Amino acid sequence: MEKIRVLLADDHAVLRAGLRALLAGEPDMEVVGEAVDGEDAVIQTERLRPDVVVLDIAMPRLNGLGAIRRIRELGLPCKILVLTMHAEEQYLLQVLRAGGSGYVLKASADTELMEAIRTVHRGDAFLYPSAAALLLKDYRGCLGENDDHFDDLSDREREVLALTAAGYTNQEIADKLVISVKTVDTYRSRIMEKLNLHHRSELVKVALRHGLLNAHV
Repeated sequence: MEKIRVLLADDHAVLRAGLRALLAGEPDMEVVGEAVDGEDAVIQTERLRPDVVVLDIAMPRLNGLGAIRRIRELGLPCKILVLTMHAEEQYLLQVLRAGGSGYVLKASADTELMEAIRTVHRGDAFLYPSAAALLLKDYRGCLGENDDHFDDLSDREREVLALTAAGYTNQEIADKLVISVKTVDTYRSRIMEKLNLHHRSELVKVALRHGLLNAHV
């Protein structure tokens, strides 16, 4: 079994040790490195190329949001999972907009972290239960320019949009629609261009707003 390679980034050594011990008991995961602050998280991510980065928002030198943006700017393919004490809506939305794939509260780490790592690793998003209500509130309250061009999408582009937002991988989408993975990439590029989107979280937002996920989740 190929293990999920995880990087832990938090400025508290005791917490990192606890997380490492927690993940050590999972047969499908391995901790490949640790980072002590945001700058170190970026450096270690570029050096170690983990599958999933678990990081805190409040870190010295460079905070978690800044680290997420830097990692995305470098084009590194890892998934980023935020582990934090902050449950406020402002943090959740900022994490998703910066390019994060999930959000776990530290108080729930012992029960939710492993599931969250597996979820984001397979390409889906992970949010703690009450976060769905926060997202729906935000989506309903900010009808943006993206909707102006939604009607320009073809039926097949809408299918790809819905399946992508639901967390299916490129290969799974290709299998479902009986097309090649390259064609899936082409459709997704067209969707992103037509709707002026930049992150997967924005695809989820559009899909939710237009009811596309109901038939695919």
